[in-house]
Amino acid sequence: MSEFKFKELGNYLLTLSKDKAKNKFVSVYLIYGEELLYKKALDILLSAVLPDKSLRALNYEPFEDTNENIYEIVEKLNTFSLMPGEKVIAVCDSKIFYSKSDTESILKKAEEACADNKIKKAAEYVVSALGLSGLSFDDVRRADGKAKLKLDNTLNEKKWFDKVIKYCVDNSLTVSAPEGNDKVLQKAVEKGFPKGNHLIITTDRVDKRRGLYKAINKNGIIIDCSVPGGQTRSDKIAQEAFIKEMMRNILAKAGKSVDNNAYLAMYEMTGFDLRTFVNNLEKLISFVGDRKKITIEDVRNVLKRTKNDPIYELTNAISERNIEDTLFFLNSLLSSEFHYLQIFTAITNQIRKLLIVKEFVESSYGREWHAGVQYNKFRSSIMPAIQEHDSVLLKQLEDWENIISKDETSDKKKKGKSKKSKLNNTDLLIAKNPNNPYPVFQLFSKSERFTKEELLDSIKYMSKADLRLKSTGQNPKLVLEDVIFHICRKRAGVRD
Repeated sequence: MSEFKFKELGNYLLTLSKDKAKNKFVSVYLIYGEELLYKKALDILLSAVLPDKSLRALNYEPFEDTNENIYEIVEKLNTFSLMPGEKVIAVCDSKIFYSKSDTESILKKAEEACADNKIKKAAEYVVSALGLSGLSFDDVRRADGKAKLKLDNTLNEKKWFDKVIKYCVDNSLTVSAPEGNDKVLQKAVEKGFPKGNHLIITTDRVDKRRGLYKAINKNGIIIDCSVPGGQTRSDKIAQEAFIKEMMRNILAKAGKSVDNNAYLAMYEMTGFDLRTFVNNLEKLISFVGDRKKITIEDVRNVLKRTKNDPIYELTNAISERNIEDTLFFLNSLLSSEFHYLQIFTAITNQIRKLLIVKEFVESSYGREWHAGVQYNKFRSSIMPAIQEHDSVLLKQLEDWENIISKDETSDKKKKGKSKKSKLNNTDLLIAKNPNNPYPVFQLFSKSERFTKEELLDSIKYMSKADLRLKSTGQNPKLVLEDVIFHICRKRAGVRD
């Protein structure tokens, strides 16, 4: 019937409140996106459908989404309520749209839940991930079984995973492969429910290609509670705008305000983690008591840093030659169980990228670039040259590959496709995603902090550090710190 954003839910319900029809609510609602938002949307919708709380206790039944209870859910949807009024069946925190390709993100949610001491929630995510991957608890107790999850190489070193597996076994949880629950529910939605019966599904993700999604879109209402989760500039702007809107609403209800420095400190502590941000804000509201304004001193006194700094924060600090920030993010990543070789590889790749930019600027393609060039000029005049440069480079790499493989004609037919894909993913390209030029512009700007000679010197130094990390038994943290000092120290004649 229709799909709208979370912020439009109020207008939708206001329109329905003016409708005198007896069955004005649709038979099925799908609410998806950010967990905190979809749970809030569920509460708002329930209050509208079942405004009488005493009746809600009898006519509302929430279910967990498991293979064992899908048929019970459908049966209840097709059974008339014993009490008068509307009847609501909710499938909460559903994983019905999950697929094997979602395994990595599911386990990331499990890790976050475990870090928040929500072991039961973490176990639910792990069980789902194993079911999608066709693995048992016994499988993932072994290193080769964990490898079948095809995640990063540090999963064997993450104690949280073993802790959650132990919880699952101790509590007799079972892993079962998905059995087409979406198809069962799709048929039920298409057939329809008795008047006054309603299904509400809440989930963090949807697949709009699935028949279930299309059936709900045709027969019901879809409420989009998602927030851009990427790392592009536009995504970050949208995330921060959303955080600020949530903060304003919470503060207005509490009769509080927050100064800008306090807000910035909170955001730096949590990143875009809506649940943690809101929880921290509520802690601060409670802490200040009758005082109206939350200050940065309050933030420092009450909160601790909860943000797991992604590795790009460290590489950005490296590119800015900021020793203090780089060391801070190094400590944060190591405490978050990032492997030291992952961190070293990220630093190496960043220096290589900066060196590739220097090579480009010195070539005929880079004649338009100069320090201080504006972004619009970069996008219109320099990005086309970068794309041409990358295209020529890919062709050259392909030619070299063909020369090397000229005597392997039988294998070339079998492997040609994978080689081409491999070439497209080479780190030698300046703009892997030319449709997003802003990160490329930032890379060029940061390259001005280095000379080509310094970058070449850093590459040589890291080559020696690589041997120290892999063969000498030295403390990896000390080796990484030494590399950081060598790269980031300011030298005469370098732009800052």
